[in-house]
Amino acid sequence: MTPARAGQERAEVIRLARPDVGEAELAAVAEVLASGQLTMGPWVGRFEQALAEAVGTADAVAVSSGTAALHLAMLALGIGEGDEVIVPAYTFPATANAVELCGGRAVLVDVDPETFLVRPELVAEAVTPRTRAVLAVHLFGRPVEWEELQTAVPQDVSLVEDAAGALGAKYRGTPCGALGLMACLSFHPRKIVTTGEGGAVTTDDAELAASLRRLRHHGIADAVPADIPAPGLNYRLADVLCALGVPQLERLESLLGARERVAGWYEERLEHAVGVPRASDGDRHGWQAYVVTLDRRDEALSGLREDGIEAQIGTYAVNTLAAYRDRGSFPGADSAFARALALPFATTMTEDEVDRVATALLRFA
Repeated sequence: MTPARAGQERAEVIRLARPDVGEAELAAVAEVLASGQLTMGPWVGRFEQALAEAVGTADAVAVSSGTAALHLAMLALGIGEGDEVIVPAYTFPATANAVELCGGRAVLVDVDPETFLVRPELVAEAVTPRTRAVLAVHLFGRPVEWEELQTAVPQDVSLVEDAAGALGAKYRGTPCGALGLMACLSFHPRKIVTTGEGGAVTTDDAELAASLRRLRHHGIADAVPADIPAPGLNYRLADVLCALGVPQLERLESLLGARERVAGWYEERLEHAVGVPRASDGDRHGWQAYVVTLDRRDEALSGLREDGIEAQIGTYAVNTLAAYRDRGSFPGADSAFARALALPFATTMTEDEVDRVATALLRFA
């Protein structure tokens, strides 16, 4: 063993992600625990109000995960057998799964392998008389080219944002989460705001919001006596988890600022050697993850892990998964899948840690 390798093995592991939680979150959770009301209490409403204000929508409906948000959004639209929903071919599989679990068909459309975003001109080509909606993914926090997407589809096709990683991002000044008929968010620990597990649907449509609330609570209507007009699910988000998220939403701007600082450190060190992420001019990136592209991705992934640096693939080319292999050929998604690498990224990262990651990565650039 060389001295350099021995020193690397003794170095502390740099984690892929680390939630930014502290005393405020502990105090809020302690308040819920002391109350004895761990679910269906006041913190759900507080969390929803804070989220709606952060995004700029009339309503937000908290649910148990980002996947639950996608599923309920499709159910609220009435997606079912014979319906088609356009989905990017490069995304986390939950986006497509939510459509299929409603009985619809996820129609995959290719992406730009550099931006990772769906190509609006290909969306236009994929529209058929059966198309009911487009699930537009702001992947890793980069806003979709929304105006181009709007012009690509007929007005009767609903545009729904998969904004799982885009809380805080903005398209031409408008927050992601307020662009579409509905938007689906995630609060997984790799997101800028976390509740451990959790999600939400934001919307300006009061009828959709009411439908989402029924669907997340077994389908129970707000009436006396209680009734279930149509079956629903238990997709509620517990008070104790909402309490974890409220203090983070209150400092969303500072959390995003910290991620922008870390992203800047990475760009300074890597922009001339690998493909680095950016938002389009006039947009603000949400920085859910820092995902670069390079030809020797698999070698880099193994090498970083050997050096005690957690890294991961970007996400999936959905067309390579067994459930979706019959959907066609998608060279952009295949390229992104083969070349994208997620580096350690958190608000709490130090410049020394970024130096260590960059130095290790540049061996494979």
